[in-house]
Amino acid sequence: MEGVSVRRGKSTLLHDVDWAVELDERWVVLGPNGAGKTTLLKLAAAELHPTQGSVHVLGERLGRVNVFELRTRIGLTSAALGMRVPGDETVQDVVVSAGYGVLGRWREQYDTSDTDRAKQLLDALGMLPLAERMFGTLSEGERKRTLIARALMTDPELLLLDEPAAGLDLGGREDLVSRLATLAADPDAPASVLVTHHVEEIPVGYSHGLLLRQGGVVAAGLLDDVLTNENLSTTFGLPLAVQRRRGRYTAWLR
Repeated sequence: MEGVSVRRGKSTLLHDVDWAVELDERWVVLGPNGAGKTTLLKLAAAELHPTQGSVHVLGERLGRVNVFELRTRIGLTSAALGMRVPGDETVQDVVVSAGYGVLGRWREQYDTSDTDRAKQLLDALGMLPLAERMFGTLSEGERKRTLIARALMTDPELLLLDEPAAGLDLGGREDLVSRLATLAADPDAPASVLVTHHVEEIPVGYSHGLLLRQGGVVAAGLLDDVLTNENLSTTFGLPLAVQRRRGRYTAWLR
């Protein structure tokens, strides 16, 4: 993103954003409500065009590329996507249907390699025993893991995770963060961007951070350089302290 701004009416959602994600990087985007995180992710997912500036995704410039083809190269998971999944869809079908880019399996035909890959991803995320369960009967944590498996189904070049731990209890959060850390350590995993409000939800192995406040960039770069007391306090408008221990972060009010 170069000089990117997004405006809707009189509201400016993002302004003057410069940001680049390289092939092997794992980024976390952090900021309070209304900071512009979701707008940023929609740009990265080719679901939104900038009002000003240029956005290149996987080497293609938005506005000069077929976004429907581009989106097949991107894995995305979000609460909005989860709400669109039919409740009576089986877990395995939620994952395998990503190959056609549809929600709700109908008459599509999948071969053995498709179902084998879906099962492999579900196994990696601890969901294989629930492969035949209906999506609507899952816990929130189980739904989040199913949607991450779906996002990985097409072997994407870019993985976008919009608040994957939102709404989870402590056990569910820690289980998910641990699995995301395993994924981050895989050298064959795609470049990843994880959006969150909480430093406690940053998995081990994430390398870079982008801090947003009121649509603008507070800091961007290597995670240890970005997550300082000063930067975090500016981002959230409170005097905060941050600490790293065993690869995980915690923050508190000073």
